[in-house]
Amino acid sequence: MDKRPGAALAESQGLKEMIKTHAKYNLGQVVRHKKHPFRGVVFDIDAEFSNSEEWYDAIPEGARPRKGQPFYHLLAENDHTYYVAYVSEQNLIPDDTGEPVDHPDVGDLFGEFSEGRYPLEYQLN
Repeated sequence: MDKRPGAALAESQGLKEMIKTHAKYNLGQVVRHKKHPFRGVVFDIDAEFSNSEEWYDAIPEGARPRKGQPFYHLLAENDHTYYVAYVSEQNLIPDDTGEPVDHPDVGDLFGEFSEGRYPLEYQLN
């Protein structure tokens, strides 16, 4: 244990940072957006915001998510199209429909849909 002044506080703050960036959702999990009509399967997770400032600034100021939270890359779908979405954890909820995602790229990364999720079949970086 580090006996230097402030070491315990620094260690405590470090643990708090680790807790803050713990992802709520997992690879292969199907989720949906809280406000917009789309759902998708998680294929990558950033511990905190890791997109461009231009992307972030394009979001209306009152609707911008906090940067210090997990952000999820989704193979997303809505009633009209398929696409890749980048969504903050605060804007996602679990999808409890039990229905698979029809995105055409799902089979490139995941195995067969089972029990509300997809098993990872491809090793990401």
